[in-house]
Amino acid sequence: MQTVKTLQMLRTALAHLRVGDATIALVPTMGALHEGHLTLVRRAKAEADHVVASIFVNPKQFGANEDLDAYPRQLAADAAMLETEGVALLWAPDVAAMYPAGFVTNVSVAGVSEGLCGAARPGHFDGVATVVCKLFNQVQPDIAFFGEKDFQQLAVIRAMARDLDLTRPHVDSIIGVPTVREADGLAMSSRNRYLSPDQRAAAAALPRAMREAASAIGGGADAAGALARMEAELIAAGFASVDYAVLADSRSLEPLDALGSDPARLLVAARIGGTRLIDNLAVARA
Repeated sequence: MQTVKTLQMLRTALAHLRVGDATIALVPTMGALHEGHLTLVRRAKAEADHVVASIFVNPKQFGANEDLDAYPRQLAADAAMLETEGVALLWAPDVAAMYPAGFVTNVSVAGVSEGLCGAARPGHFDGVATVVCKLFNQVQPDIAFFGEKDFQQLAVIRAMARDLDLTRPHVDSIIGVPTVREADGLAMSSRNRYLSPDQRAAAAALPRAMREAASAIGGGADAAGALARMEAELIAAGFASVDYAVLADSRSLEPLDALGSDPARLLVAARIGGTRLIDNLAVARA
């Protein structure tokens, strides 16, 4: 595996990969890799001739009081994992390479970015859309893979690619991969390492309460009541607060009062200690 840190080196390396009809898959990450990221890589390897992974802790998607400085950085360990998985190329720019002096452009996606995490983290999804647009333009992948754990992020990226008429990748080639979970159901996340042992044990209440709420709503229970019971269960389990617990349309992310005929999603963000956890589940009629 080759690791490159400048745009010129990236372009040269990509030219060597694009021989004949060879296809390239991109797996964008912020590092601190875990089995969830490696699942994306494996899926990418199954779908393309070469896999390019990126590691970049994007300052534009962190708010003023968020964990940019504390966010785990372990490039050598991450690179070793990616090489073991057969990644062809690692794109690991620093901030100056991604946002050179004089950088003034911002990509903003209305609608799907405005509620849920967008309401709690102003500017977050502008940062996501801007950096992913740059990564797509830099790598020009045929296909790209993202985890469904960040379901709103996936919706924002797809809207950005559709609205800007991106062709590499085309919006239909932006693939969401189901969330990878720990044995107790907690969604894998780089931020799980912030949890103390007691908090980590209590955090298992999140997927459990979500499954119960999704099952109840799918079985015809009142959505508002099921969500209220879920929130109460999380607080009783040790969560400090619930930022949101919403039944939403899977495509538009518009909140729903009741389950209809279109695909729906239960989306939750909750805080335990100083850590904010997000998760989501598909909701379907029983």
